[in-house]
Amino acid sequence: MNRLPPRAALFALAAVLLLAGCQSAYYGVMEKFGVEKRDLLRKAVALARDEQKETGKEFQDALARLQSLYGGTGTDLEKTYSRLKSDLETCRGGADDARKRIREMDRVAEDLFAEWNSEIAQFTNPTFASDSRRKLSDTRAKYQQLAGSLRSAEATMEPVLKSFQEHVLYLKHNLNAAAIGSLRGEATRIETQIQDLIRQMNGSIQEADSFIKTLG
Repeated sequence: MNRLPPRAALFALAAVLLLAGCQSAYYGVMEKFGVEKRDLLRKAVALARDEQKETGKEFQDALARLQSLYGGTGTDLEKTYSRLKSDLETCRGGADDARKRIREMDRVAEDLFAEWNSEIAQFTNPTFASDSRRKLSDTRAKYQQLAGSLRSAEATMEPVLKSFQEHVLYLKHNLNAAAIGSLRGEATRIETQIQDLIRQMNGSIQEADSFIKTLG
C-alpha cells in the first residue's frame, strides 16, 4: 500500500482541517512546518491580490467586448450577445472568488493580530513590549488601509455587475440594430463604471504589494 510521506500527510491534514473550518487546528499543523500566521497572512494577501488582477482582466475583457459591439459595423448580434453573456458569468464568478479571498485574508489577519497582542503580555522587558506594541499598531493600521481598498473595489463590483446584467438581458430581448442604437448611451455609462472599477482594483493591488513588503 502506498503511503504519503509524513510531510505530505501533514499538508493533506492541514487542507482537510481548513476546509472543515478548524482554523486553530489548521494553524497548529502549519506551525509544525515552521509556517507561522505571519507567513499565512502574506500568502493570503498575495492570493487576494492575484484574484484582483485576474478579475480585473475579466472586466477589462468585457469592456473590450462592449466597445467592439458599439464601435464596429456589421456586428453579429447573436454571437456578440452570447459572448457578452459569457463575459458576465465570468465576471460574476471572478467577483465571488475575489470576495472569498478577502474574507480568508481578514480571518488570518484577525487571528495574527490577536495572537500578537496576547504574546506582548509575555514580555518582562518593557522596551521589547513597547516596541512590539508599536509594530503591531503600525501593521494593523497598514492592514486596515489595504482591507479598506479591497473592500471598496469589492463594493463597486456589484453595481457594475447589475448594470452589465441588465444590459445583456436587454440585448437578449432586442437583438436588432435599433436596440444597439438605443443602448449606446447606456453602454457608455457601463464602460465608465468598469473603467472606474479597474482603477480601484489596480489601487488595491498596489496596496497589497506594499503591505506584503511590510511583512518582510
